[in-house]
Amino acid sequence: MSDRFPVPDRVRHGASGPIPDLATHRELSARAIANPSGFWLDEAKVRLAWHTEPTLGLKGSFHDIQEGPISWFGDGVLNVTESCLDRHLDSRGEKVAILWEGDEPNEIRRITYRELHAEVCRTANALQELGVKRGERVILYMGMVPEAAIAMLACARLGAIHSVVFGGFSAEALRDRIRDCGAQVVITQDEGRRGGRSVPLKAVTDAALEGERGVEKVLVFRRTGGEIDWTEGRDVWWHEAVGEASATHQAVPVGAEDPLFILYTSGSTGRPKGVVHTCAGYLVWTSFTHEAVFDLREGDVYACVADVGWITGHSYIVYGPLCNGATTLMFESTPLYPDAGRYWDMVERHRINILYTAPTAIRALAAAGDAFVEKYDRSSLRVLGTVGEPINPDAWKWYARTVGEGRCAVVDTWWQTETGGHMITPVAPAIAAKPGSATLPLPGVMPVLLDERDRVIHGPGEGRLCLEMPWPGMARTVWGDHARYVSTYFGLFPGRYFTGDGCRRDDDGYYWITGRVDDVINVSGHRMGTAEFEAALNSVEEVAEAAVVGFPHPIKGQGVYAYVVLQPGFSGSVELEAAMNKTCRAQIGAHAKVDLFQVVPGLPKTRSGKVMRRILRKVAEGEPEKLGDVSTLADPSVVQAIVEGARTL
Repeated sequence: MSDRFPVPDRVRHGASGPIPDLATHRELSARAIANPSGFWLDEAKVRLAWHTEPTLGLKGSFHDIQEGPISWFGDGVLNVTESCLDRHLDSRGEKVAILWEGDEPNEIRRITYRELHAEVCRTANALQELGVKRGERVILYMGMVPEAAIAMLACARLGAIHSVVFGGFSAEALRDRIRDCGAQVVITQDEGRRGGRSVPLKAVTDAALEGERGVEKVLVFRRTGGEIDWTEGRDVWWHEAVGEASATHQAVPVGAEDPLFILYTSGSTGRPKGVVHTCAGYLVWTSFTHEAVFDLREGDVYACVADVGWITGHSYIVYGPLCNGATTLMFESTPLYPDAGRYWDMVERHRINILYTAPTAIRALAAAGDAFVEKYDRSSLRVLGTVGEPINPDAWKWYARTVGEGRCAVVDTWWQTETGGHMITPVAPAIAAKPGSATLPLPGVMPVLLDERDRVIHGPGEGRLCLEMPWPGMARTVWGDHARYVSTYFGLFPGRYFTGDGCRRDDDGYYWITGRVDDVINVSGHRMGTAEFEAALNSVEEVAEAAVVGFPHPIKGQGVYAYVVLQPGFSGSVELEAAMNKTCRAQIGAHAKVDLFQVVPGLPKTRSGKVMRRILRKVAEGEPEKLGDVSTLADPSVVQAIVEGARTL
């Protein structure tokens, strides 16, 4: 039996969210399963500001998803910014909406709901002047500045569709996303700041647009004042266009199922998928889960230290918190700059109540030693969250005991870009935690485990994690390619959404995510397709063939292991490994790094030419004794050579 951590008294007392205790959790779960349309329609009416209140709940099912997307609240009309901004003006106008801390600890901005509303209106007017209309796509390639959130909201106010590209992505990756969604406007900044260094965002944007004709305007926010190239007639300064615009703007009414944003996520093929989230269902889900899981209270200072380039930033820095009228902290820097006490210094100075970060950061901070934590006052903390990949029990316990001093709930949230928000997670005041377990599904979430014969596992067991029933926050499609959406998520198990994750359910009904079972690697919360790495490595002159898999990494959760077959006449070297990683960074982004290279004489393939990744994973994971039967391979001898040459950190 694993350690069980009861809900701390400090968290249980005064709980004010929609799920204050376990009895309520059970009651709401039963209602949401019995009548999903009615349950979520009631939530939608209460949580969002509507032009035309919906009368419809759920339309469609996983069984007929090939015919068209699922629909929630389909006859409703709204604009999401009115739920996030306008309706708060009377009751929370002077409350801080965005609390920003820059790369340096002394760079702080506090933007009230009234000020944020005015800035969003100005930006919407400026974008309108640049030609942005309802339904058009706008690419954002920015760092963690408030203007990134303002730009997202301004697009939404116009009924335009934003697509945020992580500021560490390469010019090639940015270009691919601009082309795929057909964006005519890009919003960027001169430079970003991160960990004491400048990030050349405008320079990367210029490189991405070289030779491209589709983008007509580039709106540039001045962050550092660094020198940048300038294209007359195309490039426009933010402070000029936005600064001169009116602070009033009538939000454009849109349908509940109109797209709100596209977010590109790596798939098992080299081409990224543009996951589409729609307005009303997504906002209902992020609002409900944000309030419930963290037990948000009116006076809380809430800090999600993720990046808006990822779904976590969309759902739990911008849309969920602002819909709930919270004070949401945006953080530009890193947890280790200027030293490993940065988070805890922020907690003390801003009196943060809820902190949401990634296991990678937690492990790195634990490795730096307890002294960095203990020198700061953390008594304001009530809830500690973790997101990105499963957290190992040792890191969980350090987070709970050293950071939280046993007073805080730890919510280990499992969800995905495609789910829009939390799915399986502890609810801070309601569910006792087990270190390493995502615990129980939220109301309306129906997980099912399937064995290797695709049979449902009842009770305790381990298998592939699927979801049985639609929920409002789910992605509706892949931009421009619904068939790809259907084949990716519903092709393997028709009638069920396949998460791509393995999972174990214990005797208490708690869920334990065991990692990806498809060809996506989750490194420090960054999901990257193995095909992206393989395409980059195969472009290196010395490489004949490459296969990439994930393996357990003590800091990152998963690392990247590359098996490389070299062209005749070449041999492995430190210099070649550096060159291969340089190519990965150039083609994928600065976050893309192979941790271990192994030069091999060949790859284990079936007689039909398919690479047996199962074998490569077991070797990378240090479990060669679990390879199973290799006699069916075209050349079984390569397996022995791979096992003998295996590398470790």
